[in-house]
Amino acid sequence: MSTTQRADAPSPTSPSAPAADRAARLAVTVFPILVIVAGVIGFAFPGAVAPLGAAVPWLLGVVMFGMGLTLTLPDFSRILKRPWMVAIGVVLQYLIMPLTAWVIVLMLQLPAELAAGVILVGCAPGGTASNVVTYLSRGDTALSVTVTTCSTLLAPILTPLLTLWLAGQFLEVPFASMFVSILQTVLLPVIAGLVVRLLLRRWVERAQPILPWLSTIAIALIVAAVVGGSADKIVEAGLLVFVAVFLHNGFGLLLGYLAAWGLRMTQRERRAIAVEVGMQNSGLAASLAAAHFSPLAALPAAVFSVWHNLSGALFALWMGRRPVTDE
Repeated sequence: MSTTQRADAPSPTSPSAPAADRAARLAVTVFPILVIVAGVIGFAFPGAVAPLGAAVPWLLGVVMFGMGLTLTLPDFSRILKRPWMVAIGVVLQYLIMPLTAWVIVLMLQLPAELAAGVILVGCAPGGTASNVVTYLSRGDTALSVTVTTCSTLLAPILTPLLTLWLAGQFLEVPFASMFVSILQTVLLPVIAGLVVRLLLRRWVERAQPILPWLSTIAIALIVAAVVGGSADKIVEAGLLVFVAVFLHNGFGLLLGYLAAWGLRMTQRERRAIAVEVGMQNSGLAASLAAAHFSPLAALPAAVFSVWHNLSGALFALWMGRRPVTDE
């Protein structure tokens, strides 16, 4: 899943920069706990959270609008400075995670709905929490930001296309409606946030410390809605889903790092690519699965949203203590 605040969002000279940075770190730390609580509430009181189901696309729009608010023109200028590096990151993002999901689905022989859900998570763009995790890992945060931005902007085409290719054998994949959904809930809110940032820069910078929390609350509500919608099937599918998510995220981090190492990237770049590949926008995956497949298909995304933030925190803790020796 994702929190919208990035470690480098405010300018270094902005008075809001230290507060925004602290808010981002705290939100990423507290986020898994809030998501776990939301999941428990959804499981225990499915009737109470049922009305949230219809609001899931709007909640995701809030998350992506927050991402747009953190984007600046220098983010896009970085693409021009290192186009091949960014392109490699995006290719690895949309190559490793979808194919890994497909292999895991076949290996575990998952039921059709769960298989489609796992594959949909793999075909989603990178989550913006990856930017903060990269920063805490002492990785190349600028590269992380640009790869997340590009993978998100390409999501309306690549996510439904890859899902159709890999999950079409399990369930009917509505490419056209999924394309429209991603435009409405991802691309348009991101562009709107970017425009607001350009027009009201000072106001947005003052609001930076609260943006991660708005995103965190929205994502927690999405998880509660998704878990509540499939509460009756979680008991029988829960362990299998957790195994699939654990393997998917773990291989994503590992293969992303190894691919970057094989391409002779620097240590900071390897850390950024590993996190970008391993951490997905599972909020988008949950929203799409609930809207176009079934609540059960959204369950892998809900579990992924919890686990990849926990694993990301562990990755940041481990890598953050390891020196960067190739500079």
